[in-house]
Amino acid sequence: MPHDLLRALVIFAAGLAAGTINTVVGSGTLITFPTLLAFGYPPVLANVSNNVGLVPGVASGVYGYRSELGGQRRRLIRLGSASVCGGLVGAILLLTLPQSAFKDIVPALIGLAVVMVIIQPRLARWVAERQRARAALATPDGAGAGAGGAGAEGMGRGGGASASAEGGGADGASAVAVAAPPAVAEAIGGPVLWVLVFLAGIYGGYFGAAQGVLLIGMLGIALNDSLQRINAAKNVLAGLVNGLAAVVFILATHVDWGVAGLIAAGSIIGGQVGARIGKRLPPWGLRVLIVCVGTAALIKLLT
Repeated sequence: MPHDLLRALVIFAAGLAAGTINTVVGSGTLITFPTLLAFGYPPVLANVSNNVGLVPGVASGVYGYRSELGGQRRRLIRLGSASVCGGLVGAILLLTLPQSAFKDIVPALIGLAVVMVIIQPRLARWVAERQRARAALATPDGAGAGAGGAGAEGMGRGGGASASAEGGGADGASAVAVAAPPAVAEAIGGPVLWVLVFLAGIYGGYFGAAQGVLLIGMLGIALNDSLQRINAAKNVLAGLVNGLAAVVFILATHVDWGVAGLIAAGSIIGGQVGARIGKRLPPWGLRVLIVCVGTAALIKLLT
């Protein structure tokens, strides 16, 4: 098989995997970015082209979770402004800092992303336990506690897969059926949550691997809502960051459109796969894949 064709197929497959993982778990960048590095693309060009290519996949995942977005308009407008501002700052930092700084910083960011993926099941169980406690307080007759308990138990069985994210959710969100009281579910978060989402946006605009893990942790702790709905909101916020950063990159720097197109084609399909069947994928398998790829990227960057 000609080398160019093999490279195209591998990049497409990486985009498909990243689109699926971003919708279900997050951290899809830890698949595509190391793949581009392996083919010899410079780190900044690889990061920029990867970001642009993954945007359609994130949009595809958002569409797949559209039913879970009902009633979240006010929340998404408020927190979305934080994501847009943070994404803009992060993208500008990527373009203004020297490439040597990016090369020095990226190994630390990849290491952080890998660690977040590893601890994500514990984070997901913690979030589920907090939701169970809130549900118990919201329903004095104990019905809320029972629903929250079932959610936490589901998170434990699933390892936390579908509610965590960089465009994805924490494993096992499909097992969570915690329905927050309507008045509580409409909570949009205070200024502290806005600042945290803004900081996550800076990280996402600059690099972005495991941005979704950060977002799902913040939203799950701050908001009393089902993890499925929080996962849907996370996809929107991550999509705003990636989309804004992509616009900046397109206007201000060079994008390898061949690479971006292959990743986009794969990630669009992956976004639908993640939204439809991703919740049934074994969380441990996805996590092992992400950790292995991220570790391989660290080795390449450090040697």
